[in-house]
Amino acid sequence: MSRTVIVTGGSRGLGLAVARALLDGGYRVATCSRQPGDELPALLAAYPDTLFWHQATIGDAESTHAFIEAAVQRFGVPWALINNAGIAREGILATLPLVEVDHLIQTNLTGAIQVARAVLRHMLTRPGGGRIINISSIIGQRGYTGLAAYAATKAGLDGLTRALAREVGRRQITINSIAPGYLDTEMSGTLSGGQREQIVRRTPMGRLGTAADVVPSILFLLGDGARFITGQTLTIDGGITC
Repeated sequence: MSRTVIVTGGSRGLGLAVARALLDGGYRVATCSRQPGDELPALLAAYPDTLFWHQATIGDAESTHAFIEAAVQRFGVPWALINNAGIAREGILATLPLVEVDHLIQTNLTGAIQVARAVLRHMLTRPGGGRIINISSIIGQRGYTGLAAYAATKAGLDGLTRALAREVGRRQITINSIAPGYLDTEMSGTLSGGQREQIVRRTPMGRLGTAADVVPSILFLLGDGARFITGQTLTIDGGITC
């Protein structure tokens, strides 16, 4: 029987790329987003038996609970969770509206904790272990002007990874983070031309990353070869933080 992976925020960008790679690899995928986006409907049509989508707002406890329960009802207890859903808001903290700060924390950190908690309550009911991968960011490690609140949420995800790894390790559930660098996705669309050029100049590989640069590491962490790796943050950034 194929394994089930829950992927939050699977309608676009990295989440969509992960969902597509998992389906191609024989996994069943349950994903959620506020809207299905432009590309997800075609994927749903191509994989009607192994892809499930549910409308949900990550950060809203009731919506999150409904998604996880619907996913479990459709595919059973999941093998893994990819905590990918997130938003970015740019602005100097002193002038960034508090409503924006709250939205960042609620979506990126509180939402991820809510999803992990809901998934673990099912994972822990059966033997065999499991995987949780939190998508954090190099911004949480190094910071960036105008992204203080965002950085705090991503640093929080790395802290969640380390502590949760200790909590559930004896049940053979591994918890790791992936910290991408600057990816050429919709979330980087707010960067000005000058900012993009500066980032590219500072990156030893000489370009922004892509979802395709990150997906293989996620697949590795889901596999049997990573069964003794837990509590770690894997940075994938073309060398910009080296």
